Amino acid sequence: MTIAHFPGHPLPYDRYLEAIERETARFAAAITAEDPTAAVPTCPDWTLADLTGHLGTVQRWFSVLLTRVVQEPPRERTVELGLPEREDALAEWLSTGVSEVLALLRTTDPDAPMWAWGADQRARFWVRRMAFETLVHRVDAERTVGRTSDIDATLAADGVDEFLVNLPYAGSFAPDVANLRGNGEAIRFECTDRESDGDTWVVRLRPDTFGIEPERAEEAPSGQTLEHAKVRGRAADLLLLMYGRLTYDSRAFEVSGDERLLTRWFSHSAF
Repeated sequence: MTIAHFPGHPLPYDRYLEAIERETARFAAAITAEDPTAAVPTCPDWTLADLTGHLGTVQRWFSVLLTRVVQEPPRERTVELGLPEREDALAEWLSTGVSEVLALLRTTDPDAPMWAWGADQRARFWVRRMAFETLVHRVDAERTVGRTSDIDATLAADGVDEFLVNLPYAGSFAPDVANLRGNGEAIRFECTDRESDGDTWVVRLRPDTFGIEPERAEEAPSGQTLEHAKVRGRAADLLLLMYGRLTYDSRAFEVSGDERLLTRWFSHSAF
């Protein structure tokens, strides 16, 4: 299955390393001295301790994959976590772990061929994925403790791109994406604060798959409508929308077109 990737390409590798370091530090700062048993509203059935354990585990697991430069899907997920006995020590555990992770990533060749579940079969896939896993969960942590979250617009737009490019490949752990099929229906997502950078994505549903297509009318497939629904909003809000942290009927968005199509998309694109 070939999925066209528009509008472009990942950010420079160093930007992801900076994001992982910064977002982890902000996560740790948010949970320090907070109740580790507090419920996380955006992750049902999880506490802050669960969220922290998940993020630290993911970062360490991705590092294992990168260390081994795996060439096929791993058969087991054994990784030494070194979890602390006390939940109130999890922030320090997370911060210590990411220092080791970053030391590894700085010596990783981002273009090294390796297995990945998504579109880009290179080491940079896992580093880019780690950056957005960390960013979104940082927002989860901040919301849990009542902090206001801000997200860099350039990074957020790249996160929207990363999500949409890889979603068609996520069936092994997000089986509902198999229901994102159609007869040429298209949804257009536009960043209102990044228009000069061309941050627009058109996703078309087909009988056998779905994926990003060119957004310019002259490049649309012959006889097909360019879009059936449109969602416009700030890059940060669109990123949170992709991850289910906002809904398309929020005041953050301008929505037009077939809302039934949007409901179907967001019902089956949970990541």
